[in-house]
Formats: sequence, C-alpha cells, structure tokens
Amino acid sequence: MSRMSRKLRKWVSETLELPQDILFDLPRLTLIGSRQLYVENHRGVMDFTPDRLVLALAQGKLRVSGHNLVITSILPDQVSVEGQITDIQMEGTEEGS
Repeated sequence: MSRMSRKLRKWVSETLELPQDILFDLPRLTLIGSRQLYVENHRGVMDFTPDRLVLALAQGKLRVSGHNLVITSILPDQVSVEGQITDIQMEGTEEGS
C-alpha cells in the first residue's frame, strides 16, 4: 500500500469515524481472560492442533499457542477458540510506515 493511500485511508477513517480494521483490512482480536479468543477478519485456518492455531491474515499470520485448544465456531471471516491460551503472535508482511 502506498504512503499516500495509507494517509487517505487514515483521513477517511478519522473523518467518517470508521474503525481502522475495516479500512486497513486488519484482524480484530477479542481475548476473554486466557480462555476464549475471537478473531474477526481472518483469511482461513492454516494449521490447527490442540496446542497451536495458525490463521492466515490479509497481511501475514496470527499464531495462537496454548493447551487444549478447541475451535468452537468458524465462519468465513470469524473464528472462536477456547482453551488455555498462553501466547498470541502476529507475523506480518506489513509495509513500513
């Protein structure tokens, strides 16, 4: 994404009071304690075991580590995970600011 495009999207976001996750195609994470995680705006499950979940994002990957992980709900752009969540990492191909 070009620098001008990022500035324009930021201005539109601020002017119209739109969430940046919509304009910049970013994931929205909701963590409830260390037991439940909701991820919106993902691009699919890349890998899943009871100890690890890897989701594709528009720009990179989201890695969730834990114990006894279970996918409780999965939709085309939303996933819910329960279990003992110990670590969340985003690995991106995001361009520099």
